[in-house]
Amino acid sequence: MRNLINTIKNIFAIEDLRVRILNTLGFLLVYRIGSYIVLPGVDPNALAAAHGNGDSGILGLINIFAGGAFSRAAIFGLGIMPYISASIVMQLLGIAVPYFQKLQKEGTSGQKKIERYTRVLTVFVTAFQAPGYIASQIPASAMTGPVGVFFYIRSTLILVAGTVFVMWLGEKITDKGIGNGISLIIMVGILARLPFAFTAELFGNRMKSDGGGLIVFLVEIVFLVLVVMATILLVQGTRKIPVQFAKRIVGNKQYGGARQFIPLKVNAAGVMPIIFAQAIMFLPLTVFTSLSGTSTAMSGLVATFSNIGGFWYNLTFGLMIVAFTYFYTAVIINSNQMAEEMKRNGGFVPGIKPGKKTAEHIDAVMSRITLPGSVFLACVAIMPAIAMQFKVDNQFARFYGGTSLLILVGVMMDTLQQIESYLLMRHYDGLMKTGRIKGRTSLSGPGVAAA
Repeated sequence: MRNLINTIKNIFAIEDLRVRILNTLGFLLVYRIGSYIVLPGVDPNALAAAHGNGDSGILGLINIFAGGAFSRAAIFGLGIMPYISASIVMQLLGIAVPYFQKLQKEGTSGQKKIERYTRVLTVFVTAFQAPGYIASQIPASAMTGPVGVFFYIRSTLILVAGTVFVMWLGEKITDKGIGNGISLIIMVGILARLPFAFTAELFGNRMKSDGGGLIVFLVEIVFLVLVVMATILLVQGTRKIPVQFAKRIVGNKQYGGARQFIPLKVNAAGVMPIIFAQAIMFLPLTVFTSLSGTSTAMSGLVATFSNIGGFWYNLTFGLMIVAFTYFYTAVIINSNQMAEEMKRNGGFVPGIKPGKKTAEHIDAVMSRITLPGSVFLACVAIMPAIAMQFKVDNQFARFYGGTSLLILVGVMMDTLQQIESYLLMRHYDGLMKTGRIKGRTSLSGPGVAAA
């Protein structure tokens, strides 16, 4: 306890770090307040009665990311998800369109142009999603006034402005605060649901006469800690490929010659395979539901894949995650570009020829580590369903794995790594007495990280 108190004192003794932490908390507080401000003309009580807990399917996933603002029809109802969608589109364009490939190679100036395009695309995505969101999520019973074109236009403008404001908050947190702003906003939205899930599991489930009592709840907490530890291993796991740089002598000084490493992550795709798999499984299910009345077989198919705790649902879900992990890793890891940049900077993998042979070697290593990484990711994704089989409350079970847990672990590790960097830079002890917190992105230079 004394070490923890000393660490907190050291953190707030650094003025720059103290100001950044307070700025971050202030910006996040503004976001949480906005997530409770309901759109004009909407009755929040009637809306809550119509939606229930609002935590099912892909819409439930979006609601968790938005911190409950999605089901409350708040001004931040669409949250940061349109920005994430626009970012994914821009990332894919950077692979398929030569113009955006050129921008990616232009460094800071190109990145600023890509960010500008992403902001503009975010506005269009939000304007496209907002009318559908209003029509599907706000029933007529929850509206206090007449529903007409003016209501849709006004609500759409408010939702677009809300998403743009949340995007601005994220950029301000990154600039004036600590950590990645967009990731922190998502993390806060997820954490906002934790107290409700915790209370529902403890008092609404385990403290019942047939719930098992406090002992069973403590066992669940222990297993949750073990799952979090395993997820940290998945997020932090890397395979280092040694890289040797040629020596250069300029005057009386020698440059280069040091051995560095390419850190290839076991889970390079992050949470994207889970998000893609959930979306792919949800959309066909919607079509099958509309056709379920036409045949008995179709009705059985809908019943099978609507049960998120069922065997066939989770088997299909896991296999799709493995497939999408390979696909997304191939999209974001460009071995040819890494090999060319190493060759241009005078680097080579010991025992491997520069150029094409190096690219093939990186591909081979990535293929080997992606298989266990994808299987582990699939296991983490279906952990909530396994927890539900042991009669864990649905809300609390979501924190046993899936997208929520991966985002929480990844963002917290990144933020703690930045705080530790400030402490070490000011000659304080780090957050831990032994070892150092490793960030998820430790690249220094073109595809190469220092040892």
